[in-house]
Amino acid sequence: MRAWINRWRRKFAHLLLYRRVFGERSGGRWLSHTRISPSTCIDGEAGLVLADHVYIGPFNWIDAAAGVTIEEGVQITTHVSIVSHSSHRAMRLLGRDYVQRQGPMPGWISGPVVIGAYCFIGPHVLIEAGTRVGRGCIVRAGSVLRGDFAEFSVIEGNPARVVADAREGDAALLARHPELQASYDAWAGQPPR
Repeated sequence: MRAWINRWRRKFAHLLLYRRVFGERSGGRWLSHTRISPSTCIDGEAGLVLADHVYIGPFNWIDAAAGVTIEEGVQITTHVSIVSHSSHRAMRLLGRDYVQRQGPMPGWISGPVVIGAYCFIGPHVLIEAGTRVGRGCIVRAGSVLRGDFAEFSVIEGNPARVVADAREGDAALLARHPELQASYDAWAGQPPR
């Protein structure tokens, strides 16, 4: 009997807590094709700007206090952290005075994060304050991004670096599926090389 009750309890909790629901609001607009897992934590939600057709999977952390923009078609897998500020240096420098400090905070880092259209962000990625990821990028698992990354970059490592051009893989798939070329060109704006 106990096993049966536990199995139903888990199913019930799963239905309530871990379902993916289509539809989010951002900037007063209803985004009917955007999905955010209920287990994703968003801090400073007013600073989050979403486009439609975005997928944000389970167990992610988004600190949008200084602004995070996620453009159309972005896929964020799992255990990804996106931070728009970092206070650890300021806390170490100021110690207990950190909470009472008036004025500038030495060591405080803050800046908006932008993730371009149709990017894929793999598991366990950290995107730091002030980072801009161009459209069509693929970010491999475990990467730590800081800075600007050009469109269609394949990005990996800690610190992250560009290792390839995503259009090469796109071209191979489009050669096998030429009927998809118009859809690809509609967002990419140019045929792959």
